[in-house]
Amino acid sequence: MKIEHIALYVQNLEREKRFFEIYFQAKAGERYNNFRTGFSSYFLTFEDGARLELMTREELKTPDRAPFCVGYHHLSISVGSREAVDDLTRWLERDGYTVVSGPRTTGDGYYESCILDEEGNQIEITE
Repeated sequence: MKIEHIALYVQNLEREKRFFEIYFQAKAGERYNNFRTGFSSYFLTFEDGARLELMTREELKTPDRAPFCVGYHHLSISVGSREAVDDLTRWLERDGYTVVSGPRTTGDGYYESCILDEEGNQIEITE
């Protein structure tokens, strides 16, 4: 078995799509629109074949973003090396994104940093 894809609701579908295309080289498929339900989505494919579905709909509600709550916490993306983690983290910080932690080696041996995208979704960048 394998995870087929992960899905994430977002407020601004186009902005989030661009974020993953620019910083993580994701390739977006065609936008899907269901005009009857107000639902739209993109499937993004990463270099290794992993897929992320970005979704939006008209009646989305913004959740409380407490740092420790049940449910989705972060998306972890491997960029291949410590140098790539450092470089991407600096680039994102220069572009105004919040660095939550790192780059650092965690207690379980990962070299990583964590940033927040424009909607407050935590993205972990690892080697």
